[in-house]
Amino acid sequence: MKTYLKLFGVAFFWGGTFVAGRYLSGNAHPVSAAFFRFAIASVFLLLALLKIEGKLPKLDLRQALAVTGLGLTGIFAYNLFFFNGLTLIGAGRAALIIALNPVSITLCSALIYRESLPLSRIVGIPLSVVGALVVITKGHPTLILSGGVGPGELLIFGCVLSWTLYSIIGKTAMRGLSPLAAVCWSSLAGTLLLLFPALYYGSLPESVGFSWMTWLSIGYLGLFGTVIGFLWYFEGIQKIGPSRAAVFINFVPVNGVLLATLLLGETLDLSLLGGGLLVVCGAYLANAPKPLFWRN
Repeated sequence: MKTYLKLFGVAFFWGGTFVAGRYLSGNAHPVSAAFFRFAIASVFLLLALLKIEGKLPKLDLRQALAVTGLGLTGIFAYNLFFFNGLTLIGAGRAALIIALNPVSITLCSALIYRESLPLSRIVGIPLSVVGALVVITKGHPTLILSGGVGPGELLIFGCVLSWTLYSIIGKTAMRGLSPLAAVCWSSLAGTLLLLFPALYYGSLPESVGFSWMTWLSIGYLGLFGTVIGFLWYFEGIQKIGPSRAAVFINFVPVNGVLLATLLLGETLDLSLLGGGLLVVCGAYLANAPKPLFWRN
């Protein structure tokens, strides 16, 4: 139960990242937002690791390659896709595309790790995705087709690909490493990779002119969207597997709409309530301890 509550918390924090990211898209260069987010996160992660485990563990070659892969996919690539995409499309539309993550992760997990797909999970995952579609499109899922697929959509699709690879690699990286150590190492690797484009685009001089709201948004992304969110998500992968943990990503757009309602004054309508119910039901089916539609 504790693992599932943490995954709900992850979905809440990550729902807020779309609000913060959309704000930053008009107030900071995408590379600057990504770099400072993970520079801040790396400091907190390293301090937490030193306090809890006493040291930054050494990596063997396999682990070094794995955490480098995590940094390249889930931090460097994902965040460049994310912040650049949010300069072109709205946070809601981006959240809708991100809701495709569980399907992608589940299919890849089934192929790579031979994870079983009982009927309850096959039904639950698309049901929760449909719920996310209903929430974001306000009850009219076909609206996603009306605008076509532009550069912004393609960039956010890049997020889906990056996060799928990150989740799959994460299972390998955690062999012999605690979730905290894996996240810390991947954050350090990702920050180092982001440093080069940050220097090229002049992120350090740009940061002098950041407003307090810009720093607050970056701080939220670094602490809640990264440190706490990544740790809890990794714990979920470790305990219930990548495909089941990924189902909770469907709560991200729901929480994004809720936060937009509270912070931006958007209307709370029936599509949110109905879509949220579908997400909850789909997550329950996909995470049922035993298949619900047959018994051995």
